[in-house]
Amino acid sequence: MRRRWRAVFAAVVAGAFIAGPAASAPEATPGEWKFISNKDGVALYRRQRTASYESKAIGEIAASSALVHAMLSDVESYTSFMPYTAECRVVKREGDSLVAYQRISAPLISDRDYTVRVRWSSKAVEGGKSYFSKWETENGLGPPEKSGIVRVKLCDGSWRLEPIGPNATRATYTIYTDSGGMIPAFIKNTGSQIGIRKMFAAIRKQVLDPKYVTEAKAKD
Repeated sequence: MRRRWRAVFAAVVAGAFIAGPAASAPEATPGEWKFISNKDGVALYRRQRTASYESKAIGEIAASSALVHAMLSDVESYTSFMPYTAECRVVKREGDSLVAYQRISAPLISDRDYTVRVRWSSKAVEGGKSYFSKWETENGLGPPEKSGIVRVKLCDGSWRLEPIGPNATRATYTIYTDSGGMIPAFIKNTGSQIGIRKMFAAIRKQVLDPKYVTEAKAKD
């Protein structure tokens, strides 16, 4: 029960260092999703929102949805396989949610950190279970800002895991963030796509670790 709430927050900024500064205007209705690219088995989309834009990535993973969920719930291991993840820890659990802190250390820019609250749900569907986790920024519940680390003020996103076969999952990832600070143009233009593909590659590799099989069976 406790581990299932370690929903998948540690990669939420892995490919999202390209957001512009947050706007102060009220949130407008998001624009339409626009196709960006399809490479390495990951289809990328983008839509305009108030602060910057929101990214969406869809890719298949060769494992059951329960197994992928078990792997993504393994917060303690994120620093060993998730791209750019320097620190990742649970702050507290509250009923149906989890609060967690993460620090991101990516090339060429200052470290970023943030605290998020993650909520998780699942439901039985044809072929198994689908899993949905959604997070939003809750910096007030985490550690204070640190010198030399840029505090991310906006970091909302989600994972949806849908079974498409006994050992196959369609994973849909979304991220909407203001990464803070000044980002060089060449990083802004390419960082998101590279980071998200790296994240999917890491997940596809990590899900092969046999330690997740037992927990996946318990979730089915």
